[in-house]
Amino acid sequence: MENIYITEKSKDYELLDSGDGRKLERYGEVTISRPDPQALWQKSLGETEWKKANASFEQDGLKVKWKILNEVPKDWKVTFDKLVFNLQLLPSKHIGVFPEQSYHWKWLEEKIKLRYEYTNHANNTNNTNKNAKINVLNLFGYTGGSSLACAIAGAEVCHVDASEFAVDLAMKNRDSSGLKDAPIRFIIDDVRKFVEREIKRGKKYDVIIMDPPVYGKGVKKEVWKIEEDLVPLLSRVKEIISDSPIAIILNGYSSRYSHITYKQMLENITSTLGGSLSSGELAIKQSQSERLLRCGIFARWKK
Repeated sequence: MENIYITEKSKDYELLDSGDGRKLERYGEVTISRPDPQALWQKSLGETEWKKANASFEQDGLKVKWKILNEVPKDWKVTFDKLVFNLQLLPSKHIGVFPEQSYHWKWLEEKIKLRYEYTNHANNTNNTNKNAKINVLNLFGYTGGSSLACAIAGAEVCHVDASEFAVDLAMKNRDSSGLKDAPIRFIIDDVRKFVEREIKRGKKYDVIIMDPPVYGKGVKKEVWKIEEDLVPLLSRVKEIISDSPIAIILNGYSSRYSHITYKQMLENITSTLGGSLSSGELAIKQSQSERLLRCGIFARWKK
């Protein structure tokens, strides 16, 4: 049975409408319109409502850009539960946060806290003072949502992304979320090279998060193609899973793959770990409607 995890309206986020290849969203007090290939149905709201957006991402031939319709504040922040994100209108049509991932953030925080509770109980029972830190590796970490959620739960986090801009924004989000002193190590690097170095160092991680793009470039313009590079990366990631792992998450956004495909790829590195493996889709529920906008796929393993 397919798992569909749904993000609904919150104080700082709302999917107002979708259709005709676009979506209309509210982030805090700012409303934006941008393309979405999943929105193949007709819009529910009239054009008058869509034109109230602060900004619209438009394409004119080969040129793409944000069109400012109403003022967008320079210091633009939104809050998702305990996390604060600094947003910008980026050339890629993105703004620095993916609301649908909030489901994973809560799940990760819960799993890490449960492990600490179990470990502390076991240590107290055995009259020991051991309280080893849980280590998290976030590959393709982007602006840090998963990293911050794990840090809030008390984990030590290594956040890796090839984009200096994304890492800078992740650090800004850390500070805005009141986590300036949290044990998060930010690394600007090609994830494949970083994993190889961690294997040589003998480093192990209890939680591993992977959010690979379909296509990208590393720090030195190393080309990443998901169809060629994901399976080899997973085989190397297997070498840095700890002896007492907690969770592994693999996210995806490409329409050419299914969550079943991702689950079966993840199975190759988790088959000897016990635990359970699941997969599904992430979606956002449109306001005042039962309509769901598909936002991505995932596979995840838990102990």
